[in-house]
Amino acid sequence: MAQDQVTPPSVSQDDIHRIDDDSFTDRNVCLVTGAGSGIGRATALVAAGNGLTVAATDVDEEGLEETSARGTELDLEGTIEPIGGDLTVDDDIERIVDRAADLGDVKYLANVAGIQHIDSIEEFPMAAYDRMHRIMLRAPLYLSKRCIPHFRETEDGRGCVGNMASVHGHYVTSDKVAYNVSKFGLRGLTQSIAAEGDGEIRSFSISTGYVKTPLVTNQLEDTAEQRGISVEEVIQDVMLGQSRVKEMMEPVDVANLFLLGFSDLGRHLDGGDLLFDGGMTLTYE
Repeated sequence: MAQDQVTPPSVSQDDIHRIDDDSFTDRNVCLVTGAGSGIGRATALVAAGNGLTVAATDVDEEGLEETSARGTELDLEGTIEPIGGDLTVDDDIERIVDRAADLGDVKYLANVAGIQHIDSIEEFPMAAYDRMHRIMLRAPLYLSKRCIPHFRETEDGRGCVGNMASVHGHYVTSDKVAYNVSKFGLRGLTQSIAAEGDGEIRSFSISTGYVKTPLVTNQLEDTAEQRGISVEEVIQDVMLGQSRVKEMMEPVDVANLFLLGFSDLGRHLDGGDLLFDGGMTLTYE
């Protein structure tokens, strides 16, 4: 079955890249959005696997519990604390950050949460656009605004925001206007944080092609219908057609990049974008 090619895999101990970093301790907190599945779940597990205390948030509280349970099952060095919340609600965002601060020193923020809607601009429902904007662009800004003061209060006064961008923050495909606009906007947010952070508060974005996540799996049929092609053709021609590396990334591959960016190895990564797209954009045909 074609969809099996993009089935999200689980994270194992061997998948987690360990980085020797003095700031990766249980005293420091990494807040991860979208942690109930996909890249968010993998990032929560990799952060905990590197010894951090993880404040894991998602509107999907059952998914959060599964993430936390997986962390326990893997016997990770750090702990994962589930914090349910809706990123379209400001009171929830404030509560999430306050709860994260109760766990220790908030030092890292991974803005991962995202949703998708497939429609042409002419047919695109503005309610869907508004919801996507709030989750994927406004919430990362407000979370950054609330976390940055906590970063400054840490032992060394430093902190870092990692934003999940996309190849769609470099070039766009049709019928994804809200997603495209949000990802371009996230790169602008990334650079704005860097401009104001004086090298003490860093930021970076990660831009990948298609990753084996529920978000990708769930858009297969809609994309196929919108383009008048089969699901198999969506995978081979749309998702992998421009990529020189003919396999999708796994969520843990992206999660490891987040921790690399957060670590001292990423100290010169400030406002930059990690483009891990298998040659998709820079070798465009």
